[in-house]
Amino acid sequence: MAFITMNLMSQSLMRTVPVNVVLPVDKIAFPGMKKRPEAPFKTLYLLHGVFGSYIDWVNGTRVQRYADENNLCVVMPSGDNASYIDRPASGNNYGEFVGRELVELTRKIFPLSHRREDTFIGGLSMGGYGAIRNGLKYHETFGAIAALSSALNMEDFKNLTNESPMMIFRRDFVEAVFGDLDEALESDKNPRYLVKQLLKKKAEFPAIYLACGEEDSLLHYNQDFAAFLEENGVKATFEVGPGNHEWDFWDRYIKKAIDWLPLERAGQGINSGNVGI
Repeated sequence: MAFITMNLMSQSLMRTVPVNVVLPVDKIAFPGMKKRPEAPFKTLYLLHGVFGSYIDWVNGTRVQRYADENNLCVVMPSGDNASYIDRPASGNNYGEFVGRELVELTRKIFPLSHRREDTFIGGLSMGGYGAIRNGLKYHETFGAIAALSSALNMEDFKNLTNESPMMIFRRDFVEAVFGDLDEALESDKNPRYLVKQLLKKKAEFPAIYLACGEEDSLLHYNQDFAAFLEENGVKATFEVGPGNHEWDFWDRYIKKAIDWLPLERAGQGINSGNVGI
């Protein structure tokens, strides 16, 4: 498994962005072992949560191992606390970055498939929201969305004040990210708005996987969104399991999400944790 840390100059953000990539391109096949055919890799663009960075998924889960087992490339960018949406006035076009530019750049650098059915987006919490929003907005690029413990609480933005000691729950911070909150609800920043727009266009939806912990305070928002999809005839897999808003849950369920994706199921190959005996 090749593990790569790189810095990319982004035109969408007009600054350099750090990115981690895991790429199972260096597997050793001893005699008698099945060798992977030379073919472009399927790819999961995986987004971190609030207060996080490009190192979170590798530090908090065994995603590197899960990728190796499935011949899957995983690309993990830094998204600041910007919710992976676009704010042109501040140069924070993170939606365009993860939905278009990052895909284009990594396809130039690495042997990745250009096919929609081989290109996926996922994330947790803020990144789960970002995966849903950008997976729907860029539905012609992404064939599947895998969103864990997603921050799907936009409907409650109208109740925010500036009294909370926690920055992310303050109205002025949320307005700095989303702009006018009433307008945001009727824009492509709102996944429900995007669902309705895709239905009007009769567009092909990505496959959707949602999961949330039983003790997670965001559970009811995820349940409501899953119900909204079902009511509108949009197919989705929704799973609820033991756990809170925590890495133990995300480690278990990113494996479930990767198992759900249409991958090669190739086995680990030869690496420091598996010598094929």
